[in-house]
Amino acid sequence: MKTISLCMIVKDEEAVLSRALDSIKDVVDEMIIVDTGSKDQTKAIASRYTPHVYDFIWCSDFAKARNYAFSKGTMDYLMWLDADDVLKEADRQELLALKETLNDDVDMVMMPYVAAVHEDGSVAFSYERERLFRRDRHDQWQGAVHEVIVPAGKVLHSRVHIWHQSIKKTKTRRNLDIYEAIRKTRSLDAREQFYYARELQECGESRAAVQAFITFLQRGDGWAENCIDACRHLAYLEPEEALNWLFHSFIYGKPHAEVLCEIGSCLFQMRRYQEAIYWYRQALHAKRVKGAFIVEDAYGFLPSLGLCVCYDQLHQQKRAYHWHLRSKHYHPEHPSVLHNEAYFQQILGSLHAKQGKTMIK
Repeated sequence: MKTISLCMIVKDEEAVLSRALDSIKDVVDEMIIVDTGSKDQTKAIASRYTPHVYDFIWCSDFAKARNYAFSKGTMDYLMWLDADDVLKEADRQELLALKETLNDDVDMVMMPYVAAVHEDGSVAFSYERERLFRRDRHDQWQGAVHEVIVPAGKVLHSRVHIWHQSIKKTKTRRNLDIYEAIRKTRSLDAREQFYYARELQECGESRAAVQAFITFLQRGDGWAENCIDACRHLAYLEPEEALNWLFHSFIYGKPHAEVLCEIGSCLFQMRRYQEAIYWYRQALHAKRVKGAFIVEDAYGFLPSLGLCVCYDQLHQQKRAYHWHLRSKHYHPEHPSVLHNEAYFQQILGSLHAKQGKTMIK
């Protein structure tokens, strides 16, 4: 069985740290907690779980902090979590099984990172992250913000999900300020430029975000998935150019269901229902791309819902009802599904009253 060192960097996480450590304490073999300047009870809480609690003087560089944490690990593999991440029971069991079966030649393990969930707890938005690393490779984190270890060697794609469960309600300028400081000393690389644009957008600086995303695309050396995502963000930021940006994403790879659904939505808003139907149907056939940003509803629910409303607008209620039932299969309690259910029941009731039978079957 392989052994795992959990390596975390934390600061002022007293509200969530126990939740994270409780979710994984029986799975990992060592816990390394690196504190970057907490003023609350974070270090005291960490000390209840492990004697390996270290201080790191914060220098506005997440990669340096993570590399320091990794330098303290002593097990076969190194794993990272943030303080507001958790493993659910099924994922704990998957990770235990992985420890039993992991081959010596596996250098890195990717795991789905669930960044958003529906009210019923199912996955809404996820993407793969590099999560587990062979210690003897001495992989190094790169990037002061949105740090990364570039996948290399033999990479295994695991079914272990890491669930991000932040309780923070407001977005700070911390990451944006770090990028702005870097820009005063050197040019951003492609990945930094992409995430700089994202930070501008999240901080409400929309005009600057548009220019930053365009600058990223114009470089020509960005990762394809980031380029596709940049087009989606530009479509949101510039609604009058949305279709142009969404179609522009086709340059970088096979159309993703997320993009196809947004094209369908744009055309629906323009009352071009037949064209919208075409793109929603294309979304139904799209496959998830490993490593991409995955909006789970784009793979079934959203195209079904879109087809329902398009056919209804074309007064093809039989087809509309068919797609309503398909959308209901995915999310029976979704507000739009409940609204459509009431709508179709009213139609059915009216037809039954007038003709003594149901015409929509």
